[in-house]
Amino acid sequence: MRGIRTLPTGVEHTFGPDEIIVTKTDPRGLITYTNDVFLRVSACTEKEALGQPHSLIRHPDMPRAVFKLLWDTLGRREEIFAYVLNLALDGGHYWVFAHVTPSYDRVGQLVGYHSSRRHPDPASVLAIKQVYDRILRIERGCPTSRAAVDAGWQQLEKELGGKTYDEFVWSITNGPGR
Repeated sequence: MRGIRTLPTGVEHTFGPDEIIVTKTDPRGLITYTNDVFLRVSACTEKEALGQPHSLIRHPDMPRAVFKLLWDTLGRREEIFAYVLNLALDGGHYWVFAHVTPSYDRVGQLVGYHSSRRHPDPASVLAIKQVYDRILRIERGCPTSRAAVDAGWQQLEKELGGKTYDEFVWSITNGPGR
């Protein structure tokens, strides 16, 4: 894969409200499947994506604390709905409303993760972006990654004001079928 990290260009990529971005990963988070919508919006080829960590599309403006929440939730064998800002390989960005679930085989062994992402409501993106920006300011003031995650987590809990992330996400989510 590319040795140089893609830098954000500020160009927003979009996809239709009736389109769904789908990826699957193995238990370590390495991409095992992508659909055509993912490839188009993330500006990568199937060859560039398969076998790579899903963090391939991690935008630097996404708080580390949100990924801690995601992995903690999946580790409890639970699904999560989350707003995520992704970075396309050409430097563009795109917001998604993600639904991530663990996948199991017939005997209950974890075989990977499945993520379906929909086009988010603009008002919901505005609301979550304000929260994420405040968390990022805290995280970026920390001397280490570990300290950033810890401080970001504390800020996230403060932002939620006693709600769970799930409750907060659904309180800002609009639109039919969501």
